Order: sequence, then C-alpha cells, then structure tokens
Amino acid sequence: MKRRNILVVLLATVSLTHAQQVVRITEPSAINPAEVSIAINPSNPDNMIAASFQIGRPPKPRAGSSHYVTFDGGKTWKTVATPNPSNLVQGDDVVVFSSDGIAYHVHLSFDGIRVARPARAENGMIVNVSKDGGNTWTDGTAAINHINTVIPFEDKPGIVVDNAPASNSKGNVYLAWTRFDVYGSNNPEHKSQIYFTRSTNQGQTFSMPFRISDTGGDCVDSDNTVEGAVPAVGPNGEVYIVWAGPLGLVFDKSMDGGLSFGKDRVISDMPGGWDFEIDGLTRANGMPVTGVDLSNGPNKGTIYVNWIDARNGDPDVFVMSSRNGGEAWSNPVRVNDDPVKNGKAQFFTWMSVDPADGSINVFFYDRRDGQGTQTGVTLARSVDGGKSFVNHKVDLPPFGANSRVFFGDYGGISAHQGRVVPVFMHFVNESSLAISVALFQFKLGTQELVK
Repeated sequence: MKRRNILVVLLATVSLTHAQQVVRITEPSAINPAEVSIAINPSNPDNMIAASFQIGRPPKPRAGSSHYVTFDGGKTWKTVATPNPSNLVQGDDVVVFSSDGIAYHVHLSFDGIRVARPARAENGMIVNVSKDGGNTWTDGTAAINHINTVIPFEDKPGIVVDNAPASNSKGNVYLAWTRFDVYGSNNPEHKSQIYFTRSTNQGQTFSMPFRISDTGGDCVDSDNTVEGAVPAVGPNGEVYIVWAGPLGLVFDKSMDGGLSFGKDRVISDMPGGWDFEIDGLTRANGMPVTGVDLSNGPNKGTIYVNWIDARNGDPDVFVMSSRNGGEAWSNPVRVNDDPVKNGKAQFFTWMSVDPADGSINVFFYDRRDGQGTQTGVTLARSVDGGKSFVNHKVDLPPFGANSRVFFGDYGGISAHQGRVVPVFMHFVNESSLAISVALFQFKLGTQELVK
C-alpha cells in the first residue's frame, strides 16, 4: 500500500454501531469540501466514487473538484483530483456509474461570474469519464461551453445513465441543468430555463442542448427560479425529469431516448418554496430528486420524486410516486417521522432507488434532536413502494453550523444490492468541514440491517 493511502486509513474517523459504519473520506488537508455526490459501481459494488468541490490552496486558491475513491467497500478512501486543464472554478459535482462500470462526473466550470468586465470569462458543463473505477479520469468533454462570456450561465446539473436492461437506449448518458440568461439578475426580462443534452458514445461527445421547460423562471436563484432538474430512466428507456420553480414541482418526459420531450405538467405545489432559511447556513433548498424502480419487484417502473417543503409549517421531507408514467401521482408521503409541526427543520435531501429490490433510500440533514444549529443526519428507507418510511439515525454526533463557512447545497446517497451509502459534509470544528459516508447493509427488501 502506498504511504499516502496508509495515512488516509490511519486518519480516517470510523465508528461502528448496529452494523453501521461512519467513515471520514476527506483527508485532513482538505479545505471545506462541500456539495457531495456518490455512486456505487454496479459491476463491482466494493468500488464507490464520491465527488465534491474543495477550496483551493495558494498559488491556485480557486475552488476545484475532487474524487474520493474506494475499492474495499468504503473502509478506506483515496483522493483523486479532477482534471482542470483551464484552471477554472469547479463545483456542483454529480457522479454516476453505468451498469458496465464506467463512471461519469459532471460539474460546472467557469470564471468571471458576477463581475462587470472580467479579465477572463468562460462557463460550461464538463463531463469527466473514468473506466478504471475512479483512479484516472479524462480531461473532460464539454456538454456545453461558452468562451469569453458568462451570459448565458449554465448551472446546477443532474446526470443519469440508462442502465435499464430492456432499453433500446441502454448506455445513453442524459444531462439536464438550469440556464440563466444573466445569473443573479432581477430584471424580469431575464429568464431561467431547463436545458437538456445526451451522449450516445460514453461521454465522448454530447448532442446540441435544447430547452425542455415550457415555462421558465426568474434569474434570482431563489423560489421563482427553475432549478433541480435530475433526470431518471424507466425500464423501457423513458427519460423522466422533475424540477422546482414558481409553478411548484414540474414533470416532463421523453419517450424517444431524449430526442424530444412533451408538455410540462405541474404535479405538486411547494408551500414555502424550494429556497428557505436554515439557522447557521448561508442558504438551504428543497429541490427535487427523481428516481425510478428498475427492479423486477412489484413496483417496477414506478417513478419517485423526493423534495422538501414547508406545508406543515416547518421544512419536512416528502416522496410522491407515479405508477403510470407520470400521468397520475400519489399524495405526498412525509418521510421524516418526528412529530408534525414541531418546528424542527429537515434540509438537503437526496434519494436513491435500489435496482435490486426497489427500496427507496432517502438521505437528509435533521434537526429534530438538537437546539439552535445542532444538526444530525438521517437515512429513511421504504420497502413498500413509498407508502411508509423507517428512519435510521446516522451514527454521527450532532454538529453545530456556522454561516461564515459555505456548507453547499446538497449531500448524496447511493444504493445497490442492499448496500446503502449516504455521503455528507459536516463541521468538525467551528470553521472546518469534512465529508463522511455512512455504510449500511440491509437484507434485500427489508429494514433489517446485516451485522
């Protein structure tokens, strides 16, 4: 084992209780990493990749993206830098695997935003590809890129690979995001829209992006902005996307492998909006995450949407479902099981539907047990098609939050063959963040943890 990897193992923070491990995956030298995503390799589940941004160090203090890679089921991790040949700011990282073990990592890449006349301007969505489990990565392919301008600005990507065994489009990579006419503008003539592109050759090239939102939003980057587009794939290659905005939760779908999309459909309101205040954070959101049951179980093909809103007076986590391709939707099911209207906030949720058993696994930050900014982490799991959820507390001591440190916008979770792995940033002292994972192993189709 290399000396660097030994250091990572020795300094990792590990706790074991009730067949659950919490493992710190960032090195002690990492500066306030945040906005983290994770994916389990279906072809080798002991191989997992997480990704986030980190604050840079002089002489290159820009925020840059990093990968965290394990080949032993999450016991030990190493950090692999994301290529950045143009030395741009990177962030909003999302990582996914194809069924044959190819990893895709999408992130923003920009310079010159919110500067009147920047010396340098560029922005786009870059996709890096790894075929060796995350050890090495391509320099990156531009799904969209603007040279010498940040108008329009491309933001907040979501990505998925078509892993459905019966799909004629299997292996396609789908990417959706928000385009701002002018990021941060309050001019009503400036709009935000949802855009989409696809790759049919393992991320080597991407098709010309096109708008899929029929109704846009503003450019303020708040409740009336359209954001949170996370694509998901159905058993026959259907592409489903839900996003949030001034209309609430909006659903759209493609039945031809991402070549075209239908008419938008509003599927739920979002009382309180997707942008809300949380003590100790600079910002928080309840943007939706979309997933589909690709298992051979009784709920195969069911679409699930996970989000947060304040319909009960404080931010709660919800999941709703459709069993007929988005034509009709269930009532929202409250995921967090603390008392309703108790004034305790939940925030930054993410969802993963296990393709082996169709279980719905939801991660979120949780303030039910603390006072002030004290924050815990919860995994909620449903094995009955989203009708009910059991909450499993992650074995991480509650931590306080500090609004002077940027906490990011989301955590992540991945589930495969009963292995369920939330990934999350957390404060380790008043001014420093680290990233950890929680390692759960459930018996398929049950709430029973394997010890």
